[in-house]
Amino acid sequence: MANLKSIGRFFIFIVGGLVAIIVGSFMIRGTMHMWDNPDSDKKSDKNND
Repeated sequence: MANLKSIGRFFIFIVGGLVAIIVGSFMIRGTMHMWDNPDSDKKSDKNND
């Protein structure tokens, strides 16, 4: 039973790490999008209209 618990704990550790990486990448992408948007949105809106 101890071996099964250690395998489960290792699996949860890997899944948690993958989730943390995915969520962190989305947060980094969101903050960079917020930083880039104000100037580029105004320029693209003027060009589109």
